[in-house]
Amino acid sequence: MQYDTQSGRHSKYSLQYHLIFCTKYRKNMLNNEISNKLKEQIDKIAKKKDIEILNKETSKDHIHILFRAKPTTNLSKTINAIKGVTSRVLRKEFPELKKEADSLWAPTYFLATTGEVTLNQLKEYVEAQG
Repeated sequence: MQYDTQSGRHSKYSLQYHLIFCTKYRKNMLNNEISNKLKEQIDKIAKKKDIEILNKETSKDHIHILFRAKPTTNLSKTINAIKGVTSRVLRKEFPELKKEADSLWAPTYFLATTGEVTLNQLKEYVEAQG
């Protein structure tokens, strides 16, 4: 089996993840303008957290993100940073989001490794969202 690997100083690895998180109360808040700003912010955060975004797409009430990380990446801190920063930025730029709920995101998220299906299958699934 062939893997798309990355290399560290003393390692080779292939770590891809599928992340999903939803708006609070599953409210339909992610219109095109908000969705575009959200994706822009995710790219900025990814650069700072040293993760590679492979794909991302929104529906009206949730987002799918496919990303590649290093073995040293603290996934929970990275996910919390993505949710926290995007909530803060979007609620500041789009005041109407403050009226919808006391926070933008539900407190939960779903994270899976991509080992059960191929990365291409996941990319097609994410692209079909929205």
